[in-house]
Amino acid sequence: MPSSVIRFFQYDPADEHLDVMFVSGRRYRYHEVPEETYDGMRRAFSKGEYFNEYIRDQYRFTLLN
Repeated sequence: MPSSVIRFFQYDPADEHLDVMFVSGRRYRYHEVPEETYDGMRRAFSKGEYFNEYIRDQYRFTLLN
């Protein structure tokens, strides 16, 4: 999963939250993210482009660090 923007991401299907860590070191939790959205990000060639199009500004989030 090479990305120039996203270092790591992890999904919790039970709670439907997506944790995303950026190369800046900031980590966010996106709430009520459907599993199919996570699957789309997992399969996307560009994680950053997918994130910007389908997750950023679409879901409520919490800064974790």
